[in-house]
Amino acid sequence: MNRNCVIKDPAPGNRAQWRRSSAASAHERLAFLNEASRRIGSTLDLSETSRELVDVAVPRFADAAAVMVQDRLTADGELSSRPVDGTTLVRRVALGVAGADPDAWVQAFPVGEATIYPAILPQAQCMAGGKPLMYPALDKESARLIGASMDREEAVAALLTDSSFLVVPLRARGRVLGCVIFTRHPGSRSFEEQDVVVAEDLAARTAVCIDNARLYTRERRTALTLQSSLLPVELPQALGMDIATRYLPASDLMGVGGDWYDVIALPGCRTALVVGDVMGHGTRAAATMGQLRTAARTLASLDLPPDEVLFRLNLMSQDLDPSQIATCIYAVYDPVTRNCALARAGHVPPILLHPDRSTEIIDLPSGLPLGIGSDPLESREMILPPGSVLALYTDGLVESRERDLDAGIMGLRRLLAGPVEDLEDMCDVIISSQRSGHERDDIALMVARVRDLDPDEVATCPLPSDPRFVSHARRFVRSTLHRWGLSGLVDSTQLIVSELVTNALKHGWPPIELRMLRGRTLVVEVVDGSPAAPTPRTATPDEDTGRGLQLIKRFAYRWGTRPTPYGKIVWVEQHLP
Repeated sequence: MNRNCVIKDPAPGNRAQWRRSSAASAHERLAFLNEASRRIGSTLDLSETSRELVDVAVPRFADAAAVMVQDRLTADGELSSRPVDGTTLVRRVALGVAGADPDAWVQAFPVGEATIYPAILPQAQCMAGGKPLMYPALDKESARLIGASMDREEAVAALLTDSSFLVVPLRARGRVLGCVIFTRHPGSRSFEEQDVVVAEDLAARTAVCIDNARLYTRERRTALTLQSSLLPVELPQALGMDIATRYLPASDLMGVGGDWYDVIALPGCRTALVVGDVMGHGTRAAATMGQLRTAARTLASLDLPPDEVLFRLNLMSQDLDPSQIATCIYAVYDPVTRNCALARAGHVPPILLHPDRSTEIIDLPSGLPLGIGSDPLESREMILPPGSVLALYTDGLVESRERDLDAGIMGLRRLLAGPVEDLEDMCDVIISSQRSGHERDDIALMVARVRDLDPDEVATCPLPSDPRFVSHARRFVRSTLHRWGLSGLVDSTQLIVSELVTNALKHGWPPIELRMLRGRTLVVEVVDGSPAAPTPRTATPDEDTGRGLQLIKRFAYRWGTRPTPYGKIVWVEQHLP
């Protein structure tokens, strides 16, 4: 049976006490309404609030009660902009009945049914005029018309004929949300004018609670939609790294927050890992999160070191909203060298799980959160061993009212060191064990396992500082692409490599190395010891040089350079067939 359908045995003593004219005093009505105010609106849930109303009213005030609200209110939290009339679709969200034949009432007035009441019916007139309507004894024709509107003419007429019928509007903040219907079975004391006042008070209290629930649900849905739309739908496949993530919004009591994670593809098949946390909850925090995530992706496209990314993100966050503070950790992983550069701005420290199942907290300067000050941040570089797991997370995972931060981090380390190997299962175990129940904060978790590259993912070729070895580079490209099953890219890649290697031999310094990576794209890198980056120029018709980079731009998906401690890397990407 629907949980919003309340069926009670009649309580003759209570009902008689209410309905004896001598006992229905102002004092008793006030006590009843005070009890109703305590019991109605205990949650910000529309259906639960409606159920609480019928639970209070039946059987003490009425033998049966039903709550009808506009259908749009239950669907998307919105209300019709036009007056509520006979064309408005309303939905029954709660039903309560005592005595008589409860099964017949449930079948005649099912919870969840949507109905359009014609304008001649009391329900439509009540909602259109915003005033209650009372029938001391409902005539058979009116009962039949009510049943006809729901295609259950005989069943409804049998239940409502000669019953005392009272319908009152649900009004909140000047708008009609729906109506409440009270009935008393034939033979019971009919409704009177003083009962109308009580029913209006019940409906008014309930309407405000329903409207609060509507506004809360709409804001929460908006924030959740905004936040989920800003989180990555699908993570890019990272070369040399397997990644699993989890995100859980805060509890209903606290609302949605501003935690986020991101995986960003960088040139050279490198990967940036980002986890951040905007302090606060609600739509504002989610909107700030979206701005910071977008800004972080933009800064990542500049191929800046992690500390520089966070420093610029900090300055930008102060321009966006100085009152919003966030923490963030940013890491860049190179699958060829297994080098990982990390920086954090006020964020909880990352944890590294070693292949032997031991864990360590990576010693990384904390820095100030984003939005506070303008001090430079520090970064750290380290080589991650194959098989190790890097864990990035937000403080909602490890901190709560019952547990301080240090204890939560120690608990997370124990879970990481457990027997679970699969990353998805590891995330499930961590979330289920660490996630607190009531009033928890948002949780974002990312775990990334490092692995060695396979022979069909990377190939390198050192080159002497001799122009004669350009042909050797072309042969290396040809044999590698045939081995990888990418013969269709041989011609364009040979041309690209010829230009890159020739430029490195002519303008660069040793050591020179050719590197090919197969990930989301085919990447060709030429490393040399000169910091000077190549610049495209337009050659005149009489010149024999200056067209190399123009040819590369013609065949490549994109290209660029990035500095290294000992020179630079010129990289070119092509789409895989």
